[in-house]
Amino acid sequence: MFRLSYPLASLLCTLSLAACGGSSSATPPSPTPVTVDTSVVTPQDPGSNLPAQWQRRATFMQIFVRSYRDSNGDGIGDLQGVTQSLDYLQSLGVGGIWLMPIAPSEDHDHGYAVTDYRGVEAAYGSLADLDELLAQAHARGIGVILDYVMNHSAASHPLFVNSSSSANAEYRDWYVWSPSKPGGWSIYGNDPWHQGNGGHYFAGFWSRMPDFNLRHAPVLDFHRDNLRFWLNRGVDGFRFDAVGNLIENGPSAWEVQTENYPLMAGMAALIGSYQHRYTVCEAPADPQGFTTACGSAFAFDVNRQIVGAAMGAPSSIRAVSDYFKTAPVGLATMLSNHDGFAGARAYDQLHGDAAGLRLAAASLLTLPGIPFIYYGEEFGMGAGRGLSGDPALRSPMSWTADTQRAGFTSGTPYRALAANVATHNAAAAQADTNSLWHTYRALIQLRRSTDALAIGSYEQATVQGNALSFVRRSGNSRVVVVLNYGIAAATVTVN
Repeated sequence: MFRLSYPLASLLCTLSLAACGGSSSATPPSPTPVTVDTSVVTPQDPGSNLPAQWQRRATFMQIFVRSYRDSNGDGIGDLQGVTQSLDYLQSLGVGGIWLMPIAPSEDHDHGYAVTDYRGVEAAYGSLADLDELLAQAHARGIGVILDYVMNHSAASHPLFVNSSSSANAEYRDWYVWSPSKPGGWSIYGNDPWHQGNGGHYFAGFWSRMPDFNLRHAPVLDFHRDNLRFWLNRGVDGFRFDAVGNLIENGPSAWEVQTENYPLMAGMAALIGSYQHRYTVCEAPADPQGFTTACGSAFAFDVNRQIVGAAMGAPSSIRAVSDYFKTAPVGLATMLSNHDGFAGARAYDQLHGDAAGLRLAAASLLTLPGIPFIYYGEEFGMGAGRGLSGDPALRSPMSWTADTQRAGFTSGTPYRALAANVATHNAAAAQADTNSLWHTYRALIQLRRSTDALAIGSYEQATVQGNALSFVRRSGNSRVVVVLNYGIAAATVTVN
C-alpha cells in the first residue's frame, strides 16, 4: 500500500470553478466523456501448467519492477528486465513472483494511483512483454501474481475525471461523495474528505487516490471484468491492496468493516474459478480474518516479531512460538516489504548482523506460512543511500558491486542505489558459498522438497531459554526444527 509521506499535490482544476478561485455562480462544466474500457470480459481460462495449490510449496519473490532490472538503459526497471532475471530467480529456488503494480499510474513510481486497469505502464513495456514474461516464468515452473488496487483509482483516471465534473455526472456514484464535508474524520492522521465539484470526495490514503464506491454494483462488475482480463492472459493470481479499507461506515468505523470480508471472498471465488490461481490480501489490521476470506493474507502482526526473535528478544521468541499455534492455513509470511509501516529492510532492522539475518531467514522458511522475500533480501540489501521513508526501501536492485549502476542499468539509475551495494550484491553473494544468499537457497530447496516444511502442521512448539523448537508434520513426513536465537549454545529437549 502507498501512504502519504510528503506534502499533498494540488488537486486537478477539473474541480468546481469556485474551488479554483472562480465565481461560485459560474455555469457548471459539461460532464467529461469517459474513454476508459469498461467492457464486459467473458471468462476464457487458459489453464495452468502449475500444480494445484502450487503457492503453498512456493517461496515468492516480491518485485518492484521499476527497481529490479532495466533492459533498455533508460534507468528504469521494466518487464523485459524481470524476464532476463528468471534464471537467477530459478537458481535461488523461487516458485512465485509478486509484481508490484504494473498498470499505468498517475504517480509513475509506486503504481498505486492507477489510471488504466487493463494496461501496462509505458516505462515497463507492453502487454506483449507481460505475455512473454508469463510464458518464460511458466516454462520454469514459476507462477506470477499481479498487484491489484481495488480500493481507489488515480484522480486522473477517466472515471474520476467524469465523476468530479458535476454533481450529475454519469459516473458520480462510482466514487464516494458527500454534498457537505463530514466532520470528525481522521485516517492515518489526515482528513480523508476533499473539496470537489458539487461536494466532497473521500480519499483515505491521498487526495490524488479517490476511493471507489464499492457499494455500487457497477463498480464491482468493473473490477471483476478487470480481473478476468488479466486471468484470461494467464496471470496466476493477485495480491489485493488495502482490503481492510474497502468500505467505510463512519469516522470510527472505517477499517475492517464486516462488509469487506464477503466482498473479498467473492473476488477470491472468481479468481478461484480459474485453474490453479492464488489470491493473497493486504490487511494489516486483521491478517487472520482475511486469510479466511481471501484464502491468504500477509501476517503483518508477526513479521516484526520474527525479526525481534532473530535479535534475541525473549518476548518476540515467545510471540513467534504462540502465533503459529492458531494461525490459519494459507497465511503469507515475510520479514519486510515495500512499505515503511512494515519495518525497514531486514538488513537494516538487524543492523547488518550476519547471524541474525540467517536466523531470520531460517525462521521465515521453516515456520508455517507461504514465505515472501522482498527483492535483495536474499543477500542483505540495505536501504537506499541518503533516502528516507518508503523510497529508501525501493532502491534499484544491487546486482553487482558497481557503485554507479549496480548492474541494474547501463544508464543512470532513476533513484539512489543501496548504501551497501559495494559489499552486498547478488554477484558477490552467489560467488561466496558461505553467503546469506546460499543460506536462503538451501532453505528454500529444503522447504520445497519437504512436505512437512511446506504444508505441514505446527506442533509441540516450546521455548526453552532463547531456543524455539517445534515439529512440522505432513503424512509420513516429519521435521523437528530448533532455532537458537541466543548467543550461547543451548541444550533443548524435544519429545
